[in-house]
Amino acid sequence: MYANNGRILRINLSKKELKIEDISEKLLRKYLGGKSLALYYLLKEMNPRSDPFGPENPLIFSTGTATGVPLPGFSRFSVLGKSPLTGGFGEAEAGGYWGAELKYSGFDLVSVAGISEKPVYLWICDNDAELRDASSIWGLKTKEAQEAIRKDTGESLARVALIGPAGERLVRYACIINDLKFANGRSGLGAVMGSKKLKAVAVKGRRKPEYKDQDKLKELAKWFSENWKNHPPAVSRSRFGTAEMVLPLNADGTLPTRNFIKGSFDHAEEISGEAMAKTILVETEGCYACPIRCKRVVKGRPPFETDPSYGGPEYETVAAFGSLCEVADLSAISLANQLCNAYGMDTISTGCAIAYAMECYENGILTLKDTDSLDLKFGNAEAMVKMVEMIAERRGIGNLLAEGVRIASEKFNGSERYALHVKGKEIPMHEPRGKTGVALQYAFSASGADHMQAAHDPPFEKNIEGIMPLGIHETVNRLSLGPEKVQLFKTLHLWWNLLDCLDVCKFVIKPHSVGVFNVNHIMEVVNAATGWDTSLHELMTASERALNMSRLLNIREGFTEHDDTLPRRFFEPLESGPRAGAKISEEEFAKSVKIFYEMMGWDERGIPKLSKLHELGLSEFI
Repeated sequence: MYANNGRILRINLSKKELKIEDISEKLLRKYLGGKSLALYYLLKEMNPRSDPFGPENPLIFSTGTATGVPLPGFSRFSVLGKSPLTGGFGEAEAGGYWGAELKYSGFDLVSVAGISEKPVYLWICDNDAELRDASSIWGLKTKEAQEAIRKDTGESLARVALIGPAGERLVRYACIINDLKFANGRSGLGAVMGSKKLKAVAVKGRRKPEYKDQDKLKELAKWFSENWKNHPPAVSRSRFGTAEMVLPLNADGTLPTRNFIKGSFDHAEEISGEAMAKTILVETEGCYACPIRCKRVVKGRPPFETDPSYGGPEYETVAAFGSLCEVADLSAISLANQLCNAYGMDTISTGCAIAYAMECYENGILTLKDTDSLDLKFGNAEAMVKMVEMIAERRGIGNLLAEGVRIASEKFNGSERYALHVKGKEIPMHEPRGKTGVALQYAFSASGADHMQAAHDPPFEKNIEGIMPLGIHETVNRLSLGPEKVQLFKTLHLWWNLLDCLDVCKFVIKPHSVGVFNVNHIMEVVNAATGWDTSLHELMTASERALNMSRLLNIREGFTEHDDTLPRRFFEPLESGPRAGAKISEEEFAKSVKIFYEMMGWDERGIPKLSKLHELGLSEFI
């Protein structure tokens, strides 16, 4: 077959068994790889109501059908398992070079089951794999562990996806890091890896898959190269990284500030992408085959010096440790980012946990006795950085915050309203009171609050050209919660979910404002790579199939329609900023939930109807 290897590597850590199974092209075409194919195996092989930290929770690394195609954006991979943070469906995608390297090593997926008696790492190289002892690197931070693994394998360019001490200590939002700066950040899958005593999955591959139409792929690569520099949003993203969003969101009144109490930050200019470029930026980096190079490499200034090996903070990180905690020091934010990359923690959940603790402290729920004499006032950069370490090392109050804000809030009476999460996962750095489509994606994301479930809705007030091929023909008010907004959200949700099934970067393709490729380019790439002669309809149906599978998994784990909601704070008005007084109508939101269920072919409880499951070819999961 073209573009894929048609093979899954299975590891049973309890039995120390490794085996290879074939994947049919029919199965690959139906599920596309990535999130969708991993979900298929997860539903079939994970026992209902199993312990996320138990041997029955498989951890699946999956590449998309087009992962490794030499085009910008086709570099990503997915990791799936049961989330220790939510108790349900857990997923996280990452960029860099690891995904392409796994594809070139001869495998499309790696499924890890069981629990090892002692620490190990998995070494995959050119159609072969083995488990190696990791006792000597257990406890090491990611940089030192990666160096040791590369020395042990003799491959200086081996790509290493690994956990740090936070994953080993089962911090519930521990992540998986590759190349020290690309993160499968959310859902706590690094903790699942830690529970299995699996320190790393290192890969090296020299077997590029064959592609059906190499000339077409070269033509598309040339087209992108000739067009991206004429697209101002892509150029801006290249110059300033994702942190370029700080100033526009601040001006719009939708920059999360002071634990989502405010919508703008007085010191936004000091933590912006523009400020980063002028002060601490030393280099830019990018993912496999991408010329945009939106990744930052920084060197923080004393007293918050940083190691450029760990890259630099993305927008989410800047906002989580910056405006959300009201910290105005870019170097402190960069050090917090480095600590998260070194210990292996999701920067969003970590920043949210600290902001939650800060609000508790300022309202007298936490005292100096609770914080080990740490002055946890908003704006205290030194305390913010110190708290990152305390969480990663599970010291003092950090031990409780490492459980996530939902569990932490059960310990401190009266703090529930400060614990902002959906389904147990902390809220990303986007204010839904100024863009209601974001509110819908927070509520409906199967993995808990997630800002990457759909393109955000403000641009579609004025311009829908990029999404018209998907059937949206009218602009929609960004604050609407009516049927027209639900339809827009559903379409955007299906589209971005498709990109996760194919493991494609959402920044390179429309309708994202930075996107250069058009919607129909995705079909051209898949066809050129695989020779399938697919259609946009077939691809979108595969996306809908995946959304329904993630819904089924959560229902099986006990989730109900009551979990499709938002924190109380978003139904209350913003206190300050250009959108002061803005809030989400609880009544309108409840109506939009029911409309979405109907549009998806789900019943009034949000359960997919049998007819919908039959339509999508999911009868085996009924």
